[in-house]
Amino acid sequence: MRKPACYADPHRDAGVREIASGIAQGIVRDHLNAGVVYPIRSTRAARARGEIRTFEVRALRTLDRYIFREVAITWIAVTVVLLAILLANQLARVLSQAAANDFPREVVFALIGLTTTGNLSVIMPIGFFLAIMLGLGRLYHESEMAAIQSCGVGPSGLFRPIAVLCVVIVGLLAWLSFVAIPSASARAQAIRAEALREAQFGLLEPGRFRPFAGGSVMVYAERVDSNGVLHNVNVFVERDRETNGEVPLTNAANRPPGRFEIWTATRAEQRGAGQAEQTFVLYDGERFEGVPGEGEFRMIKFSEGGIPIRLGELSSKAPKAEMKTTAQLLASRKLDDNAEFHWRLAVPVSAVILMALAIPLAKLRPRQGRFGRIGIAILVYFLYQQSLVAARTWLEEGVVPPGVGLWWVHAIALCGAAWLLTREYPVARARAVAVGA
Repeated sequence: MRKPACYADPHRDAGVREIASGIAQGIVRDHLNAGVVYPIRSTRAARARGEIRTFEVRALRTLDRYIFREVAITWIAVTVVLLAILLANQLARVLSQAAANDFPREVVFALIGLTTTGNLSVIMPIGFFLAIMLGLGRLYHESEMAAIQSCGVGPSGLFRPIAVLCVVIVGLLAWLSFVAIPSASARAQAIRAEALREAQFGLLEPGRFRPFAGGSVMVYAERVDSNGVLHNVNVFVERDRETNGEVPLTNAANRPPGRFEIWTATRAEQRGAGQAEQTFVLYDGERFEGVPGEGEFRMIKFSEGGIPIRLGELSSKAPKAEMKTTAQLLASRKLDDNAEFHWRLAVPVSAVILMALAIPLAKLRPRQGRFGRIGIAILVYFLYQQSLVAARTWLEEGVVPPGVGLWWVHAIALCGAAWLLTREYPVARARAVAVGA
């Protein structure tokens, strides 16, 4: 059988077959120094004679899966590690809010889950960027890339499998940025507001001092039965001496002492729980009234007495741009909404830009360490990300026209990626020797 006419030396066919077999198994052997093979990239004459390099096509298809698997596994690992770091930070912040506002456990878990969804849009692009750097860096460090390139695989051969993964990541980022994260942000804000309302207006918990009306009323109940009736209740009320109105206890150091009331009762009811105006109705108790430091106190026994409490409504703020839907952002003329829309659009676009930057940055020099360029890559990502943040600020302030958006930052980064590609992968003249020519 006649040998294919696409190799520099026909006497090295056995070595070429061994290289192809090694690539097909995902293993590059160390004895590639026996010779370098230069396959012809495209030869019309060979195609006309039907001499197709079937082993090369098969090896490249396997090679695509090999590179795809290398980068995908690394991306998942890096993303999980970064997510765990941010989750620990987010957990501390949510727990501090829960402790300050008495959030229940279910609210804490819901807030952690919803805020974690928002972090994915930040973690996934940087995880993809570092995955390319680490995955291809290992291939360069262990000389696998030298064998791959000796078989005629250039930058396009590296872009092809990584681009497939990039399409998947871009689709996920687009769904997160335009749909999931705005919905999660709005849901988290609603849960937080409801928890605050419940903490301020909700039912009294037994065995705990519960402040009302900004701290001017303090209620304590020993226990609560199944019907919601409070037992062994103590209520402490401070009223302003002049207006006879309730005042916050926290401001006692900045004003003259007011009139205090201490209510004790065997049982009580909390009427209007969950509303801004509530009433504590106490039964079979005593009331002590007076001014601290003065000897005149009044004691009253009662069979039924009521303490009205006006808590005031929770302030309702307009939804932030981050919580608005994409349709609302497109219909709005505000600069903040326009900047938020371009920011959401920049999230999936940044994954493509970072892929174009990572492939040339991942190329290592001979004897260079596997992580030799990670520092440079992090610096490049930092400059790119901070440029996007600055451009968003300029959009919000009207410095940059709304139609320009953040595209000029992407254009600069893309030009930098093109320069790195031409620098790391210069176009060389093809070298091939045809047999029998």
